[in-house]
Amino acid sequence: MKMAKKCSVFMLCAAVSLSLAACGPKESSSAKSSSKGSELVVWEDKEKSIGIKDAVAAFEKEHDVKVKVVEKPYAKQIEDLRMDGPAGTGPDVLTMPGDQIGTAVTEGLLKELHVKKDVQSLYTDASIQSQMVDQKLYGLPKAVETTVLFYNKDLITEKELPKTLEEWYDYSKKTADGSNFGFLALFDQIYYAESVMSGYGGYIFGKDKDGSYNPSDIGINNEGAVKGAALIQKFYKDGLFPAGIIGEQGINVLDSLFTEGKAAAIISGPWNVEAFSKAGINYGITKLPKLENGKNMSSFIGVKSYNVSAFSKNAELAQELAVFLANEKNSKTRYEETKEVPAVKSLANDPAIMKSEAARAVTEQSRFSEPTPNIPEMNEIWTPADSALQTVATGKADPKQALDQAAETAKGQIKAKHSGK
Repeated sequence: MKMAKKCSVFMLCAAVSLSLAACGPKESSSAKSSSKGSELVVWEDKEKSIGIKDAVAAFEKEHDVKVKVVEKPYAKQIEDLRMDGPAGTGPDVLTMPGDQIGTAVTEGLLKELHVKKDVQSLYTDASIQSQMVDQKLYGLPKAVETTVLFYNKDLITEKELPKTLEEWYDYSKKTADGSNFGFLALFDQIYYAESVMSGYGGYIFGKDKDGSYNPSDIGINNEGAVKGAALIQKFYKDGLFPAGIIGEQGINVLDSLFTEGKAAAIISGPWNVEAFSKAGINYGITKLPKLENGKNMSSFIGVKSYNVSAFSKNAELAQELAVFLANEKNSKTRYEETKEVPAVKSLANDPAIMKSEAARAVTEQSRFSEPTPNIPEMNEIWTPADSALQTVATGKADPKQALDQAAETAKGQIKAKHSGK
């Protein structure tokens, strides 16, 4: 995202989860002995280290090691690892977005994790799948996020909320006057537009029989994707979306219109909960609306994970730390401190978490969502697709023409950059 770009209903036997919560893979006494006096470095997300403070202290005491926690923007940690890893100044454990896993593995930046199936089964299917490359595991999920609908309760009540995107179009036709707006979304970006396009049959990559993505099967310009883009274009063409929310500054304009009380509802994500609360907006949060065909708008599931650097000199201990940080007990504690929705199945209906409207909305929206593709070829989709959608939003091209060009560009870039695979 921009924060988001670059977010199954969970259940598991509590007794099994709790028995696993406080322990990672068993290690021999010789392994414990060799770890004594070691130091591990963890790169944690900005302003999120408070969520693992107690877990780190417990791990240090149990293993007689020192754990240094450094905060870095999680979406950019892989960039730093490329330089710091080979130099010997990188982390042992880092946190990163699930859609970067494939690229990181291809570049040899991550260590494969050897974690038992019963530990892997703690997490939602979508979240653990985001950590898999060629059926191998490279991380453990720490949190999940999806886009959701924020609405201003002073402008529209929960009972008045339109149920479908088409009804939101009708609502906006009645309320938008050039300064104030009904429903807004950053539909000039594939991260958000895919919520509509996929509902009509569009997709980023098709999948092979084993469930892996097929980068030669691109669906951003199929019939369903074009139909979805045509619906999107109506919001711009009819003046229901301001011109200012197109392009790089669009996210700032969108957020400002909502915090200023000039938009009844917007599509955003849980990363804005704190900001909107501080702005004093009386807001509600719910899942995304349905489409006229009866399908719910989808979204990408963003997964934050703990991963072990391929350059770690204490890889076995680093893996154990990653397992410990991501277990049930510590995932719940981290939620209480950071409000990031955990990926642990058994916490889905935990009262302490479900009392949060944001957590409930993310959990419900996850039912209609899929992980952001984590293969390296995804890097060749973002820019062409966004460029195409911007021409659709500004009326410079019809949806089919724009999306056909985006697909051709993406295919060319994939062939040029990834044909050696």
